Parts: sequence; structure tokens; C-alpha cells
Amino acid sequence: MFPAETVVLVIDDMISMRKTLTNIIKDFGLTKVTEAQNGLEALSILNNNYKAGNPVGLVLCDWHMPEMSGLDLLKSIRERDEFKALPFLMITAENDKSKIIEAIKCGVSNYMVKPFSPSDVKAKLTEIWKKHNPGK
Repeated sequence: MFPAETVVLVIDDMISMRKTLTNIIKDFGLTKVTEAQNGLEALSILNNNYKAGNPVGLVLCDWHMPEMSGLDLLKSIRERDEFKALPFLMITAENDKSKIIEAIKCGVSNYMVKPFSPSDVKAKLTEIWKKHNPGK
């Protein structure tokens, strides 16, 4: 699982979903959680944290948001060397295989379909940790 000092960015346009995810993440011992309400705000946070030497180490992002969707955010960060390998969990109500395949092609680390439970989140984060840290 991700170390306690990992900076986590939770992105969702619904404050209730951000708070739910933040609480779940904190229950896993990850206390450095930042929130954004859309992809544009998230990009700003990613850039500012990176420049400040406190880079985000995990992103949990909703797919459908105003301003910039989760998929557009994913595409944008995968184009930048400093974020190419950033663990990214897409959270969505979409269970259409073509959408999931599109996210995989864009470099998503994993995806989770709403509704979900804390154990679902933990399982996905464990899978992502293993994928990004083989042998650890």
C-alpha cells in the first residue's frame, strides 16, 4: 500500500464524493489529501505541488466533471514527463467497456465503478501500488 507520506489528490465535482473518498483514504493512514473540483483545478495543484518539491503521488479522479473531464486530465498529465508515471485511479459510473478501454489506452493505472465500498478502494489502491512498484 502507499506510504503514509504520499500526497493524494482527490478530484470530483461533487463535494460529498470528495469528502467520502478523503475519509476513506485517511482511514488507510494516508493523511496528506488535497481536493479539487475539476481537472483544471487539479492541474494547477499538480503543478504547484511539483514546483514546491511536494509532488502528488496518487490521483483519484472522477470521469465526468465540468471545466475538464477526468479523461482529459489524464491525457494532459500523461503528456508531461514529470507526471507520466503518476498513479491514477479513474472513478466513474461508466461501465461501458469502450470507455474503460479508452482510459486504459490513455494510461490510467486502474478504474473503479460507482458505487464502491472502502474495501473496493483499498483493493484498487493495492493493485495500483503493485503495478507501479513491482517487487515491493
